[in-house]
Amino acid sequence: MIILHVDRNHPLMLEQLQAYGFQNEEDYISAKSEIEDKISNYDGLIIRSRFTIDQTFLDAATNLKFIGRLGAGLENIDTAYAEKKGIQLFSAPEGNRNAVGEHALGMLLGLFNHLRRADQEVRNGIWKREENRGLELEGKTVGIIGFGNMGRAFAKKLRGFDCEVIFYDLKENIGNQDARQVSLKELQENAEVLSLHTPLTSLTENMINSDFINQFQNPFWLINTARGKSVVTKHLVSALKSGAILGAGLDVLEYEKSSFENLFSDEHALPEAFQYLIEADNVLLSPHIAGWTIESKEKLAQVIVDKIKQVF
Repeated sequence: MIILHVDRNHPLMLEQLQAYGFQNEEDYISAKSEIEDKISNYDGLIIRSRFTIDQTFLDAATNLKFIGRLGAGLENIDTAYAEKKGIQLFSAPEGNRNAVGEHALGMLLGLFNHLRRADQEVRNGIWKREENRGLELEGKTVGIIGFGNMGRAFAKKLRGFDCEVIFYDLKENIGNQDARQVSLKELQENAEVLSLHTPLTSLTENMINSDFINQFQNPFWLINTARGKSVVTKHLVSALKSGAILGAGLDVLEYEKSSFENLFSDEHALPEAFQYLIEADNVLLSPHIAGWTIESKEKLAQVIVDKIKQVF
C-alpha cells in the first residue's frame, strides 16, 4: 500500500509505517489541486489541517482506503461522503488529550491568580499585592461540556484540587470517578467555571451566545480549548463587560481561520470585540496550542500508526 503524506509529522510515523511494509511518499508543498490530480495513485493519505477534503477530492481518490488525520477531530473532512465511499477515517484525540487537559488547567489557574496582570505590573515596577489577591479552585464547581477524550483529561487533572466537577454530554451514562454527569440546566445552575471540550458541529457552532450565558445562575469563568466558532465573541465581550463572565482563557478564536495575521495588518481594522479581548487583563489568549506539545507530536503520530496497523 502507498501512503501520501501532505503534512510533516513526527519521524516515527514514516519509520514505523515503512517497517510495517507500507510505501511512503511525501508532498508538503503542492497545491491542493495538484494533490487532487494524483491522489488516485494512493491507498492512504496522512493530513493534519493543510486543506479541506471535500467531495470533489474524494471522488478523485478512487483507490483511497484510509485517511489519517493528526488531530483530535475530522472537521476538515467530509466524513459522511468518505464513509459512503468506504474510506476508513482515523483521528488521534488520544494523542493530545493530556496536553489539552494541562493547558486548560494552566489557563484556569492563571486567571484565578491574575498572573497576566501581575506579571506585567512587576515588569513595570508596580508591586500590588492586595489588588492581585487570587482565588482558590478548592470548593468551586467546575462544569465541563463535552466528556470525550479532552473533557475526561481535564476532569482527571482536577482530581487533586478538591473541587466539584460536573459535566454535560449528549451521550448518557458516561460519568466516572472524576466527574458527575448532569443535565445542561443543572450545569448552568451550579457551575462557577465552564470549560468547553466539544467538536465543531451544527449543535456547537455559536453555542456560547448571550441566551446561553444568561441561563447561568452564577457569574462564571470560561475556558475554551475546543473550537473558536463555538463562542460568539461579541456576546462573550458583552458578558465580560457586565460581569456575567468573570474572565476567559481562549486557546481558540472564531477569527483564526480567516488568516489571523492579516487582522493585524494596516489594511484591516481589528474587530472591535477582539480588540477588547487583547486589552482585557482578565483574558488569556494562546494560538490554538493546547494540544501542541513536544510530547503530543509524538503521541499523535503513534496513535495514527497504531490504528492503521490494526486495520491494515
